[in-house]
Amino acid sequence: MRVYLPFTLPGLAELLASAEIGQPPRRGFAVTPALREWYVSGDLEELEYAAMMLAARASLRLLLEDPDAPPRRVVLAVEIPDERIIKITAPDDPAAVEIDGAVPVHLVVSGHIDDPRATEDIRAAVAALTKADEGDDDARFTVDGAEGHELMWYASQELAYATG
Repeated sequence: MRVYLPFTLPGLAELLASAEIGQPPRRGFAVTPALREWYVSGDLEELEYAAMMLAARASLRLLLEDPDAPPRRVVLAVEIPDERIIKITAPDDPAAVEIDGAVPVHLVVSGHIDDPRATEDIRAAVAALTKADEGDDDARFTVDGAEGHELMWYASQELAYATG
C-alpha cells in the first residue's frame, strides 16, 4: 500500500542518516476504503493526491511543533506491505493509517517538498493553525492558502539534495 508520511526537513535529514523511519506506530495517510467512500467521484490518482495533501496538512502540524525547522512541508511516499498497516480511519480523518514497526528508507519511493518560494505562506499557515482549529475563518483561509503551493517531486535517490 502506498502511504504518505508527513515530515519536516530536519526529520528527513534524520531519516536519511539513520536509514529508517522509527518510533512505531508511525501515522500516515493512504487510499483507504473510508477515503474512497468520502471521495466517491475520485479515481485512484485523485485519491492518492487527496491522501498526499492530508499528509501535507499534517506536515504543517509538525512544523508547529518544531519552530526551528525550515517552513517547508515534506511528504514521503512509501510502499508498505499491507500486513504492516493498522487502519485507524475515522469520519473526520478517512485516510489516516498507522504503520506497525520501523520503515526502512529503501521503501521510500518519492518525496514531495515545498519550493523555497512557498516559505512565507507556509510560515503564515503554521502561525494560523491553532486559530484555524478553533474555527476562525480567516485563519482557515490562511491555512488553506498553503495548499495553493504544489509540492515539488523528488525521486528517492534525490532526497539528500533536497535537505541541503
